[in-house]
Amino acid sequence: MDFLSYMLLLIFVICIFVQFLRLPNGRSNRRNRKLPPGPTPFPIIGNLLELGHKPHKSLAKLANIYGPIMSLQLGRVTTIVVTSVDMAKGVLLTHDRFLSNRTVPDAVTALNHHEYSLSFLPVSPRWRALRKLCNNQLFGNKALDASQDLRRSKVQQLIKQVHQSSEVGEAVDIGKAAFKTSINLLSNSVFSVDLVESVDKTGEFKETVVNILKEIGRPNVADYFPILKKIDPLGVRSRTTIHVRKMLDVFHLLVTQRLKLRETTGSLANNDILDALLSEENRQEMDGEMIQRLSLDLFVAGSDTTSSTLEWGMAELLRNPEAMSKAKAELEETIGKGKPVEESDEARLPYLQAVVKETLRLHPAAPFLLPRKAEMDVELGGYTIPKGAQVLVNVWAIGRDQSIWKNPEEFSPERFLGSDIDVKGRDFELIPFGAGRRVCPGYPLALRMVFLVLGSLINCFDWKMEGGTKPEDMDMDDKFGITLEKAQPVLVVPYRANKRRH
Repeated sequence: MDFLSYMLLLIFVICIFVQFLRLPNGRSNRRNRKLPPGPTPFPIIGNLLELGHKPHKSLAKLANIYGPIMSLQLGRVTTIVVTSVDMAKGVLLTHDRFLSNRTVPDAVTALNHHEYSLSFLPVSPRWRALRKLCNNQLFGNKALDASQDLRRSKVQQLIKQVHQSSEVGEAVDIGKAAFKTSINLLSNSVFSVDLVESVDKTGEFKETVVNILKEIGRPNVADYFPILKKIDPLGVRSRTTIHVRKMLDVFHLLVTQRLKLRETTGSLANNDILDALLSEENRQEMDGEMIQRLSLDLFVAGSDTTSSTLEWGMAELLRNPEAMSKAKAELEETIGKGKPVEESDEARLPYLQAVVKETLRLHPAAPFLLPRKAEMDVELGGYTIPKGAQVLVNVWAIGRDQSIWKNPEEFSPERFLGSDIDVKGRDFELIPFGAGRRVCPGYPLALRMVFLVLGSLINCFDWKMEGGTKPEDMDMDDKFGITLEKAQPVLVVPYRANKRRH
């Protein structure tokens, strides 16, 4: 169902329940507090029609009219949107203490997942314990260094599969291939198993993950009119429940099998993340249910975002042959043509690092950071963010701000050569993973994976478009959601110009 259909249904539903609703009091609020400027809201629905099919683009255009901090009335929800470096820094750093909690989409309440999710839990002792566990045992440098062999193995498997396609002139779906590599890397890190083994299984698992992200990201009247949450008028929570239960059943089976194995052997045999989570050290925080829920967060957040970034990166390099040539030349000179990239090579490959940064600037995995919620009135840029307001940071718009970036629509990795700007949450010009206490805990793994896979694919193979399509004619449209997916898959044929084996 498209956005217009949603809005028509919204209006229909609101007409039925209007006797139970009080109109938004945005105008009286504007008299009492200096809200940021914004478009005049319609009765009942407010500014919902302003969102359009692609809110990241629609709100970027509105920011050109109303400024880098603006207010919208989305149904009953006052929403503050920021689209500049200074305003983002104010939200994510200066006032982080008062803007760290989340507004929770109704879809996330499926099977009460919001009560377990690291992404949506309020800042609390449970949240801090989970955050510490992720930083120290899952995504800390020591833990990631210890698991380098696993990532190397998964990249080698990917290269082998692509080589088989090159032998028969078969096109590779970059997004699907990257997803399989990402999901199996995660599943081996956590459970010591490959969750997907065949193309069919890859598509099935990817569809489940994408469906969860779609439901969370799609416009939902229950989010804008909380009184409607009880009846789930669009069925968003019901559909999310089906997808979430499907994944939790998989994780429940894996955790149960491990617990039985431990009862039988009395020892930790796998030395993976699951063993760490089941250890005495983590027993207080991590029971079987919590492990399954954390796994759901890791797999949903970590698989599709990584594969999407890889797909965008390959698409941009194909469309920009000069950048592709420079990346290939650097790789050939530094590590030798036809060899997979190693993590230890990163410092010696500044152009490839710049390619990854430029991909994340133009195509952040999430166009908006997950919404924050004001715990009290906060003053920012001379305006008031009122208590209870939802706060959105438009990362996509900041990455294309012409006051920051020269020729912002162009793919130009050279802009990062000799630059100290990084993606780790300290430079607010480039914050694809967020910043502050809510910065994405998994970004160190994501960066390693994108660097390894993208570098290995372009160094081990040459590529041509399927069916003779010209790279410059590639459809670069995106599909809006929590993650910003490429609308059309990248289908490219690998070949080895020198026929050298790896």
